[in-house]
Amino acid sequence: MSSNNHLNREVLTTLQEVMDDQFPVLINTFLTDSEERIRHIQKALAARDSDTVRRQAHSFKGSCNNIGAECLASLCEKMEAAGRAGELEGVEQQLVEIQQEFSKLKGTLKSFAG
Repeated sequence: MSSNNHLNREVLTTLQEVMDDQFPVLINTFLTDSEERIRHIQKALAARDSDTVRRQAHSFKGSCNNIGAECLASLCEKMEAAGRAGELEGVEQQLVEIQQEFSKLKGTLKSFAG
């Protein structure tokens, strides 16, 4: 894990080697998809739809793990568990933490993609 505990650079480096010229496309797709997932979670929370919160957080967690965003994946896992349990009390704060972590990662990922 990198020293800032936000991004596993080893995972990212491996992806970069495997994806080669398509790596920037992967990063941009991850960023766009992540922003959309965050919007879906916001809407689901506003509707108090715990199943959609769970599904969106689960998918987001998988994407984060695939790219090496382990801290963000962990935050998504907590939200997924809350959605699974139908316990949405306090999940808005978890969403704020997810948004903050994603914001920190955006610049790093864009610079890593070149």
